[in-house]
Amino acid sequence: MDILSKYRKILINGLKKDYPDNNFENISFEFPRDRSHGDFSTNAAMVLSKKYNLDLEIIFNNVTKIFSKSHDFTNIEIAKSGFINFSVKDNILYELLSSIIKEEEKFGKSNIGRNQKVNVEYVSANPTGPLHVGHTRGAVFGDTLSNLLSFVGYDVCREYYINDSGEQITKLAKSVYVRYLQSLGETKEEIQEGFYPGEYLIELGERLKNKFGSKFKDSSEDVWFELFKKESIDYVMGLIREDLNSLNIKHNVFTSEKNLLNDNKVDKTFNLLKEKNLLYEGITAPPKGSNKDEWSKVKHTLFKSKEFGDDEDRVVKKHNGEWTYFMPDIAYHLDKYERGYEKIINIFGADHSGYINRMKAAVKAISDSKADFEIKTCQLVRLSRSGKPIKMSKRSGSFITLSEIIDEVGSDAVRFMMVSRKNDAQLDFDFEVFKSENNDNPIFYIQYAHARISSLINNASEKLDIKEIDESTSDLNLLKNINERNIIMLLANYPKIVEQAALFMEPHRISFYLRDLSSAFHQYWNLKIDNKRLIILDKDNIDLSLSRITLLKCVAITIRSGLAILGIKALKEL
Repeated sequence: MDILSKYRKILINGLKKDYPDNNFENISFEFPRDRSHGDFSTNAAMVLSKKYNLDLEIIFNNVTKIFSKSHDFTNIEIAKSGFINFSVKDNILYELLSSIIKEEEKFGKSNIGRNQKVNVEYVSANPTGPLHVGHTRGAVFGDTLSNLLSFVGYDVCREYYINDSGEQITKLAKSVYVRYLQSLGETKEEIQEGFYPGEYLIELGERLKNKFGSKFKDSSEDVWFELFKKESIDYVMGLIREDLNSLNIKHNVFTSEKNLLNDNKVDKTFNLLKEKNLLYEGITAPPKGSNKDEWSKVKHTLFKSKEFGDDEDRVVKKHNGEWTYFMPDIAYHLDKYERGYEKIINIFGADHSGYINRMKAAVKAISDSKADFEIKTCQLVRLSRSGKPIKMSKRSGSFITLSEIIDEVGSDAVRFMMVSRKNDAQLDFDFEVFKSENNDNPIFYIQYAHARISSLINNASEKLDIKEIDESTSDLNLLKNINERNIIMLLANYPKIVEQAALFMEPHRISFYLRDLSSAFHQYWNLKIDNKRLIILDKDNIDLSLSRITLLKCVAITIRSGLAILGIKALKEL
């Protein structure tokens, strides 16, 4: 039951009769920021008065007439600001609780996606090492966004693009060969600067020694290179999958850049751009910071990216015939589009922000502007311990790995923290906060709320000395405490929170909401009336106790739903 959508629909349908030529998209039906103004609020009077040059009072009277038949409100009034405020009858809120009990895990779900196919590409880290904290934020953000979109009715494909071609993979294979020689005891050679010195490759060197012995000890590079490259990619992708599994992140599709090249999909895309007259031979300006005198003026093949909103045209093929990294990316997105995904979402790290305009331009070009293409960037994560920065890791050689973080604070804390702020805001992650069991630790605070309710419900029959708890028989009219009403209003807001989080692609809204709901619950749990703590399970007042159990069960259902979207399991005990 989505109360806001229900009343907005009634309002819009009623307004259509008096204002048939109006577009009602800008008319809202929301919870007011200041609860003293009422339970609900609409801007209909302000919007329509401006368009039709009418007095606010006329529109207010029309709105009042629309809702007069339902008898759902105790009061409807217009404020000086022009907002129309509504105070709802208690029985409407009690109906909400009954619907939550019936719907359970379906509460908050909708079908705004209408089963539209959506491709969400996230993580896509180069297979050169284990995932680090930067990858982790994008991984959790992408996975949670996918959960959200599925929850509101989209058909979501979760995809990982494997950059298994190019210079970085070459460096990886050569780094692994050094580790292989070291495992044989044949060299004291160190990994070259700019290559991959992390300890995680020592194990692979040992594996290759056990598998091939000294077979490649004195071999030339052309003998061992392709084999070592494949072994390296397989090994590192295994590490990455393990890391993702530890966060319960599972992709539906892994697409290989190498396969795109081998299947001639890059050539096909290049020819398509040529047919569209979107390629030309030209000389590019020297890169920023380079010596202009040393810059070689040679012709490359450029894509007319500026025609589609980019700030400059981009090289897709070098003068020597090699592809730039951009060209396979264009082919990859054409492949997505041809697989039937007209809605495509990419999750990028902060270091890829300069890549956004060219990628959007490319997708416009290959889809004739038909694809709905979005790029979301995740800002950096600053790790600290009691406020002191952490930067280095033995295992990786330079960065803190995802597995190291999970080992210390657990996967639930990692998942929650990574979507605790808007994706384009920098994030601070303090290990000591997430290891604590107090209100400073947000995931503990939320899990504790659910565990408390679960314990109460499990013990209710015994405490009240009744055989069975049946929420359908509870008299919800007994819920008169202001804290109880505040909790119900928070529950009423959940479907709207979910919908907005999905439409704006902002999973952090769910995190904020769960903290607010848990805070309201804990305040209620600790409530004192006449210097005595509120009794939820009162043997002398069974009816009121059943009503309060129903209310708290609705809170638990909603917490479980929100945590499930975040990819976190609600705990029944801590």
